[in-house]
Amino acid sequence: MKKLVAIAVFIFAGFAVQAQDAAKIEFKSDVIDYGEIEKGSDGIRVFEFTNTGKAPLVITDVTSSCGCTIPEKPEAPIAPGETGQITVKYDTNRVGPIRKSIMVYSNAESATTKLTIKGKVLEPKS
Repeated sequence: MKKLVAIAVFIFAGFAVQAQDAAKIEFKSDVIDYGEIEKGSDGIRVFEFTNTGKAPLVITDVTSSCGCTIPEKPEAPIAPGETGQITVKYDTNRVGPIRKSIMVYSNAESATTKLTIKGKVLEPKS
């Protein structure tokens, strides 16, 4: 029984040390509000983030909840203390409310991060 407890403590300590050396992703904001924009407007926005961890941050994938939103991820690892960007382009030729999710997958402590864009696309004023 003592050996089992010792092994459990050893494994727990290993995970604790590993977590301290992990990458961490911290976004300036996890929501971008387009507000009210006209149909055909520039739909490009940028989510800025910092690697606040102690290991290089690798963004493995970025996906959106629909084909009208196209995210772009950084290709190179983000060093500890450095910043990066995820660019999102929304198709503003669709009139109506905007409420889309972007999922960021990485090697950070929290492997999945949800970002949101919102707003409303209006018909052009005559």
